[in-house]
Amino acid sequence: MEPIRDTHATLVDLLDRILDKGIVIYADVIVSVAGIPLIGVNLRAALAGMETMLKYGVMVDWDEKSRAWEREHRKKKVVPLMEGEEIVLKMFGSQLYSEGIYTAWRQGQLHLTDKRLLLYQKDFDEILFQTPLEKIRGMVIRKEKHFTKEEVEVLYLLFQDNRVAQFRTVDIYRLKEAIEERMKVKGLTLEENPILPGFDRRVLKFVRGEEKVAHISEMWCQPLIQTSGGILNDVWNPGSLYLSDQKLCWQHHFNEKTTVEIPLDELTDMKIQIRDLGGVLKKKKLLVVSCNGTETCFSGEEEKICQWEKTLNKIMSKQGTQLEMETCPQCGEKAPTDGLLEKGCSKCGWVSPKLREEVVETVV
Repeated sequence: MEPIRDTHATLVDLLDRILDKGIVIYADVIVSVAGIPLIGVNLRAALAGMETMLKYGVMVDWDEKSRAWEREHRKKKVVPLMEGEEIVLKMFGSQLYSEGIYTAWRQGQLHLTDKRLLLYQKDFDEILFQTPLEKIRGMVIRKEKHFTKEEVEVLYLLFQDNRVAQFRTVDIYRLKEAIEERMKVKGLTLEENPILPGFDRRVLKFVRGEEKVAHISEMWCQPLIQTSGGILNDVWNPGSLYLSDQKLCWQHHFNEKTTVEIPLDELTDMKIQIRDLGGVLKKKKLLVVSCNGTETCFSGEEEKICQWEKTLNKIMSKQGTQLEMETCPQCGEKAPTDGLLEKGCSKCGWVSPKLREEVVETVV
């Protein structure tokens, strides 16, 4: 046999060959240092899929023992039920988990009992999700795009505390009908045709009680970062900016952490600035929000920036906190009129003639 290089072979081809045909390794290795043999390795190994191994009579006893142990072990794994609780419906399904640092669909057996709905993972003998039927306020089925670009139907459960849970099953309508029927038997009512306007599961991380989200946009943010040398404000991160009827929030796309949260009654100023962010980002329009003297910058599509400017202006006008805006005569930057006249322009350093005269008189 002469080894040849197949440039078209892939890792999949290698795994297929190992599992289907198997490989046998014979290796004699001696590790030497300065010509002195220190370690010797005598290796004899066979690597293949179990089907191939059993075909050649290898590991037959181990295979039978493993299968027998797993059968007995699975018999002992049963969904833990409460006293007097009965299973009404059982089917394979998955629930969207987004409470930690990652988001994933967790699979298991969905069990609808006469008291609750739960998702049980038999392999790990763990209840992944459960809720009493009394806490369910309404249900909605929506079609959403799967990562394969195909549309799948998702069941949304709305709870009394405004939380939302998402489920996928082999028969989503059967599960919905079974829950409705069970709740009817228990004398519980569901909200008819509940609406989830602009629903975003990430919103659930910061909404409280009856709080409602009014505006959402994908925006880059330059949050304040505390370091040993002081405060840095030059790192841009991707995320989403949310406006509710109570506060302004920004969430990081990667870890879904809310790093900016400003109550609307503490919003002291909002302005649009033109800055050079380097590279191709010349004269980039930014949304700058102030809260108790601290500024946070947001960047995105110019159209979205303008929409946020109008929206926040309306809110601040209603609260009586919107300041009269004026344009700097030197750089054209918009700023509050009082601040421009009393302190000057924070961007280019322009100072009004009146302020210069007051400074000269003070020095003299």
